[in-house]
Amino acid sequence: MIPKISIVTPTYNQGAFIEECIISVLEQDYPNLEYIIIDGGSTDNTLGIIKKYQSRIKYWISEKDTGMYDALNKGFKLATGDILGWLNSDDILHRKSLFTVAEIFSTLPEVQWMQGYPTLIDKEGRIVSHQHPRFNKYDFFLKEYHDGTFIQQESTYWTRALWEKAGSYVSTNYKYAGDFELWMRFFTIEKLYTTPAMIGAFRYRGEEQLSNRYFSEYMKECDLIIDEYSKLLKPEELSEIKKIKHLKSMRQRFPFLAKVYFNRALADCKINERHIVFDIKRNNFKLNSN
Repeated sequence: MIPKISIVTPTYNQGAFIEECIISVLEQDYPNLEYIIIDGGSTDNTLGIIKKYQSRIKYWISEKDTGMYDALNKGFKLATGDILGWLNSDDILHRKSLFTVAEIFSTLPEVQWMQGYPTLIDKEGRIVSHQHPRFNKYDFFLKEYHDGTFIQQESTYWTRALWEKAGSYVSTNYKYAGDFELWMRFFTIEKLYTTPAMIGAFRYRGEEQLSNRYFSEYMKECDLIIDEYSKLLKPEELSEIKKIKHLKSMRQRFPFLAKVYFNRALADCKINERHIVFDIKRNNFKLNSN
């Protein structure tokens, strides 16, 4: 049975980009898709674009809300899918990526949430950059995300079971970092898996983009979230973090030994890393755990 995938798109005055977002979802031609759009009362041409595709959208509404995370909670309350995710209205899905998501969750029951390979597009929709994903929870507790590498939300999907275990909500206690708080909540329940397959792309639009304008505020909220979740760590996890911090310090002091010793020792520490790779000979995805 093909799993139902529910995607929620929150939007507000994104008429310049939302059509490309909608098309990237609908042209997946995924046969069991539930697409939900929650608009915050746009005053530009957003509603006209949504109405253009409304016959293929499961549900949409336009009304004032208190922000993106409020909109997402409205959408996820309506979602009935086995697999859940959200796509912001200026971002896109890569071609046939929902089939990749469905195959991974259907054939690898260990996977409860996953992240694809992070990619970035520009205003014109060109893929202009990609980067190695950050996925080990200990890296987050060491606040290494200050280098600007986070879990890419556009490429992240999870099961309904995990969503329900995590409380079935996106926190509205944070104005900017509700996504980050959700990932930390997921980490308390399940390991994150990654795949080199491209799932979604984040659109970089320059300084006027809210995620750029309020980046320092986002970082402050992330630090507060980490400080709170650090209190929930088990003694063995705190010990592991301390060990990783020491090894990384030693790697900086003795770079000539990095590949020979410290990188190998760090790899042994990162017990949270789980990778999904594509087996070309067998034409399917499989686990390749470290």
